[in-house]
Amino acid sequence: MAELNGRPVTPDAALTLALTNYGHFTSMRVDDQRVRGLNRHLERLVGDCRTVFGAELDQELVRGYVRQAAGCLSGSFVVRVTIFDPTVEMGRPDKANTPSVLVTTRPAADLPMPPLRVKSTRYERDVPTVKHLGLFGALHARRAALLDGYDDALFVGPDGRISEGGTWNVGFIGEGGVVWPKADVLPGVTMALLQEGGQHHTGPVSLVDAQNMHAAFATNTTIGVRAIACIDDVGMATEHPLLTELRETYLAISGEKL
Repeated sequence: MAELNGRPVTPDAALTLALTNYGHFTSMRVDDQRVRGLNRHLERLVGDCRTVFGAELDQELVRGYVRQAAGCLSGSFVVRVTIFDPTVEMGRPDKANTPSVLVTTRPAADLPMPPLRVKSTRYERDVPTVKHLGLFGALHARRAALLDGYDDALFVGPDGRISEGGTWNVGFIGEGGVVWPKADVLPGVTMALLQEGGQHHTGPVSLVDAQNMHAAFATNTTIGVRAIACIDDVGMATEHPLLTELRETYLAISGEKL
């Protein structure tokens, strides 16, 4: 299913995404018509729209489009809201200031998901604090990791410090509780929800630091809290009391009604 501004998307409008790929998005898991962190997702879209297009986005309008697209669906699924300007030209991105709202849906995986095996990769996303459409670098790193026998890539910045994963935030369990990398990363909604309670702190995490943690995990709206089984060839514990607590905390969030 794909709707642009509440109507079926036309091939010409969708072609803009393929040819120009300038815009931003958010993805949210819907369980029984409820979304964990719905207001945070909407606020992300509004903030990123100012950064990417210099335009104001109507939260309630977006929410209405999502409600319309998801209203006939039941159970668990993922809604992606993509903001882009169908009239944008590659030579004049400064003229892209009339964003449209594309809503698509896809099935959601059952939670919890099995642990991830990740490969460290030197990479830093463009404009990392924006959830933009420029996914080539991240997906290329993921492809390389998959071809090497891993499940995904874990990004290491030019300073040698861990930042985030291909499409997820990463957290670690150390002596003092949960540690989130101090780096330029996407401010994930799931990460923010987890940080609302418990012992959490942020600090620089090198690759060696990461491999010496008690446990590691990935977070985003579609996977919740997913254990990491190894970083490169170093195995990580996939069961830990705090990891179980984080997973249960996330699953216990009832979410907001669409």
